[in-house]
Amino acid sequence: MTAAVRHDLPEADDFTRPYWDAAAQGRLLLRRCADCGRAHHYPREFCPFCWAGEDRVAWEPASGRATLYTWSVIHRNDLPPFGTRVPYTAAVVDLAEGPRMMTEVVDCAAAELRIGMPLTVTFRETADGVWVPVFRPAPPD
Repeated sequence: MTAAVRHDLPEADDFTRPYWDAAAQGRLLLRRCADCGRAHHYPREFCPFCWAGEDRVAWEPASGRATLYTWSVIHRNDLPPFGTRVPYTAAVVDLAEGPRMMTEVVDCAAAELRIGMPLTVTFRETADGVWVPVFRPAPPD
């Protein structure tokens, strides 16, 4: 018998392994270019801004702070296992370091969401030992 196909698991490889290992430890990583100084996400081996090569781009810890750029509440998704999670909030956030990231907002009712609201990263275990970054409202200062 074969295992059911899941559409929520990352395809980790040798290059992205540091990112997923950090996520399993509750840390968010970004890539930053030593030539132009800009951070980017999703992880790439080169800088998407100045095209510096992999020897000029390195992993660095992110603060985990973000602001909500946009969102959509998903009420139907037939891809396993998303159908068991509906409704959920798919979102795009602006990380404090500059990159924009696709994610999910958790622990917040859709009616409470506002563009620009401060968020903080948290991590959800989607399979045994596989953790993904999601965001929740930041605690008040």
